[in-house]
Amino acid sequence: MFTLSGGHVFPLYDAAVKTDPPLRLVDVRHEQTAVFAAEATARLTRTPGLAVVTAGPGVTNSVSAVTTAWFNGAPVVVLAGRAPDYRWGAGSLQEIDHPPLLAPVTKAAGTEHETAKVAAAVHEAFRLASSPHRGPVFLDFSLEAIYGEAAADLPVSEPAPAQAPVRAPAQAPAQAPDEADVSRIAALLRTAQRPVLVLGSDVWLGGAEAAARQAAQELRLPVIANGQARGILPRGHDLLVTRARSAALREADLVIVAGTPLDFRLGYGSFGPQESPARVVHVADAPDGIATHTELAASAAGDLSAFFTALTAELTGASLTGASPTAARPAGASPIGADPGWGPRLAEAVQAARAADAPLLASAAEPVHPARIYGELLKVLDDDAVVIGDGGDFVSFAGKYVEPERPGGWLDPGPFGCLGTGLGYAIAARIARPAAQVVLLLGDGAAGFSLMDADTLVRHRLPVVIICGNNGGWGLEKHPMRAIYGYDVAAELQPGCRYDEVVRALGGAGELVTTPDGIAPALRRAFAADAPYLVNVVTDAEIAYPRSTTGV
Repeated sequence: MFTLSGGHVFPLYDAAVKTDPPLRLVDVRHEQTAVFAAEATARLTRTPGLAVVTAGPGVTNSVSAVTTAWFNGAPVVVLAGRAPDYRWGAGSLQEIDHPPLLAPVTKAAGTEHETAKVAAAVHEAFRLASSPHRGPVFLDFSLEAIYGEAAADLPVSEPAPAQAPVRAPAQAPAQAPDEADVSRIAALLRTAQRPVLVLGSDVWLGGAEAAARQAAQELRLPVIANGQARGILPRGHDLLVTRARSAALREADLVIVAGTPLDFRLGYGSFGPQESPARVVHVADAPDGIATHTELAASAAGDLSAFFTALTAELTGASLTGASPTAARPAGASPIGADPGWGPRLAEAVQAARAADAPLLASAAEPVHPARIYGELLKVLDDDAVVIGDGGDFVSFAGKYVEPERPGGWLDPGPFGCLGTGLGYAIAARIARPAAQVVLLLGDGAAGFSLMDADTLVRHRLPVVIICGNNGGWGLEKHPMRAIYGYDVAAELQPGCRYDEVVRALGGAGELVTTPDGIAPALRRAFAADAPYLVNVVTDAEIAYPRSTTGV
């Protein structure tokens, strides 16, 4: 239970500490951190995350974090206190009607007024949050309901199988996609010459990573991985072309996007040559996730693992029970008749991109080029590391250079673009993955939103490595504003600000790095420390990430 103390929710704390075994309480310094931590728990463990906030400002402080969970499809339950019913309208402390504020960014937002119905209402909140398409659910309790006593029939929950994607108790089995929809997509693949498969976070959240990987390998489909789908094909895989995504999406004649929206990150679903646009297929875990703003050649909605299994079976002749005739094909051959040179061309583009990046990753420039930080970090990252991005330009470099070995270990704010996620995500990651490296990549602008929660890391003994890319400005705004107006304003931060000393003052550790050759030894000290450790690297303020989209 991630929370920030408030009298309206004391009974929930009382229940948490008295149950056997006790429910772990992690109290934070800002309500948004509690919800971000719950969201990260959901995204890392594929079980619902829980945040508890007090009434009034406790709820309003959490709205941006709830919205982030909404955009990321993360199953989060937010429970809140509420002013008493018997004085409603008289001006009680923190009296405000919360559900109308949360309704647009949750699957459901409501109030429970009866003590006897509290347990059932909470049970339903967890069931709904976990049902595709997953997302946050908000529930508050009037003061009388949460402090009251009543006899009630408690819902019965069955434990989920270990290591399996969790579906909430009483939830209906995931709906398989329509067979006719899968057949239409298979027909498009049979005639495609330059197909590309884009995998998004819902592939991981829905437990479909193994089926997606098998589909890509059996069908020889070049793959671009976004969000938590990073690592479904491990770095270096011959079909992983994320590093050549611009060329792949620009030249493709068929793009299948599964488990992520067709939003600004994917050019709103516009792919292929301008004179001959690519056909687009959208696959989502629920019908309301299918894009309606662009023309689709086909679509499918339902359990993503079932989709990939059915698609592979139809195109290879394999039975759904696992028998596959792939041995009859030459090694590396595609069963869909695509241009045999398409995959190798993209693989060459990937290698060319890596070769072009090598000088930047090893840059000896002073001030420090931000890419050099990643050049050193990649040398020491474990295969099961959790890498968290919270920032603009600095984290954009991470998105380019960090290619995980395994899925589910990458966390960023997602399409809502809310800064301040990092400390909450780091708190949750250290708890969810106690044996893994946890690395938070923090822009100096983002640091201002949540760095005080380094205190939470210290108090709860949660060692995390924090790397702050400190360019003394809002880089994501500074450079575009210069391009538009010829100058920038409201984009400067304190040069060389000692964010490391903030963490040290809160009981953690850290150091300032100003030269390229200081990065590697600082990282070694950070990973060896048994404490939250911030490596504050002052980088070149004139280096801008070469982005191709603004999101508008």
